[in-house]
Amino acid sequence: MTFQQVSEPYDAYDVLVVGGSGVDTNVSVAALPVPLADSYAVPPLHEGAGHTGTGVALGCAALGLTTGFVDFLGDDHPGSLVRERLAGTGVDFRPLLSPYGTRRAVNLVASDGRRMSFYDGRDPLDLRMPPEHYLPPLRRARHVHLSIMHFARFLYDDIEALGIPVSTDLHDWDGLTDHHREFALRSNLVFLSTAGAGERIGSVMREILHEGRAEAVIAMAGAGGAYLLTADDRTPRLVPPAVPPGPVVDSNGAGDAFTCGFLYGRLAGRDLDECARLGAVAGAYACTSPGTHTRLAGPEDLRSALTTTAPPLTSAAPATATAPPGDGQRLAGPPDARVSPADA
Repeated sequence: MTFQQVSEPYDAYDVLVVGGSGVDTNVSVAALPVPLADSYAVPPLHEGAGHTGTGVALGCAALGLTTGFVDFLGDDHPGSLVRERLAGTGVDFRPLLSPYGTRRAVNLVASDGRRMSFYDGRDPLDLRMPPEHYLPPLRRARHVHLSIMHFARFLYDDIEALGIPVSTDLHDWDGLTDHHREFALRSNLVFLSTAGAGERIGSVMREILHEGRAEAVIAMAGAGGAYLLTADDRTPRLVPPAVPPGPVVDSNGAGDAFTCGFLYGRLAGRDLDECARLGAVAGAYACTSPGTHTRLAGPEDLRSALTTTAPPLTSAAPATATAPPGDGQRLAGPPDARVSPADA
């Protein structure tokens, strides 16, 4: 059931990523929303490996973290693009063959870097990852990052039994859709976007913190920075946006990069404020190149954030913005447990 592996598994993982591989087709448009028309002439399309799990795995490996990645993948052309992208990156990718094919997304990317994603999750609700596939790498992991694939929720009991800290990214959760709730309440670190809950984002963050296991909830607001809420906070604290090292051209993968920077700091023993600043720096880097996960921050890129004295984070009501870079708007539609964002 597994693909032929060409190497032995790593002895240990700093981070094991579960789920979230796929392929993005990026379409450049002048602005969002796109006016209704029969057709548009656009620049050449870009197709390549993307999606949230791929981004977290690549970003963590680029930061020098020993990274494993388990998921389902189709035996198809999109699947070959994912395997090719991960080859030689240091990510120990061990996929299971899915008869349902590789997940895909079509992303409309505006000239200001904002995007809208059309996500084809395609996994059926009865898809399960066999324990004999995920338990061996799980037992060697310091930290687990679960993408919000439906099958991934069934790993929580084993993760908790092993006492491994776990993170997740809820993307543009509105605080109401049931699919995300278990991920929200059973993870130690919870990332999400301010875009989904709008003016209710502060109360959604508090609900996650008070009703679940989280030690911290981080809401990303794109160009507006991010917000950090811990058990010691009465209100979310503003994490100022980092200055990108170049023009912002594409926000695909910025939220994944933020997560990687945060985890890099946490695994190094940094406090939550410092971790949030590292996340902001990594997210800013991701916005300066076209495509998904094409510019990845390395340890040297975060070094200045570790050594520069920054003012303490300040309490602030989370701002809500329409399609903030790094999170993006998505078409509204009926809730479906099979649907989860491709990137953030």
